[in-house]
Amino acid sequence: QVQLVESGGGLVPTGGSLRLSCQASERTSSPYTMAWFRQGPGKEREFVAANFRNYGRIAYADSVKGRFTMSRDSAKNTVYLQMNGLKPDDTAVYYCAADSRLIASSLRLSSEYDYWGRGTQVTVSS
Repeated sequence: QVQLVESGGGLVPTGGSLRLSCQASERTSSPYTMAWFRQGPGKEREFVAANFRNYGRIAYADSVKGRFTMSRDSAKNTVYLQMNGLKPDDTAVYYCAADSRLIASSLRLSSEYDYWGRGTQVTVSS
C-alpha cells in the first residue's frame, strides 16, 4: 500500500509562489500515475495536474496551465507542484494521488485513484 504525504502549503499573497511536495512511501515510478487534485471551500475535488505512468507528458487543468508545473523525481519517490502567479481562486486543500492501474482516459477522474495523501492547505490572500 502506497502512503503519500504532502507538504509545502501555506499562506501567500496574490501573485505569489509555492512549491508543494508529495513524498511516497515506496517506489512510484512506472506504472504509477501521479496526480494533484484540489478542493476549495464549498467546492468539489478537481483535477490539477497528472503524469501518466511517468511518461514525459504532463496534463494540466486549463485553470492552472501556464502557471503550475508538475515534476517528479523517481529516485526520491517524490512529485512536486510548482505554483506561480497564485490567485485567490487557487485557495484549496491540495491532494496528491497515485494509481498503478488507471488508463490514460481516466487521468482527470479522482474516483480512479486508489491512493491519496491527507492534503496540504494553500491559501492565497487578495
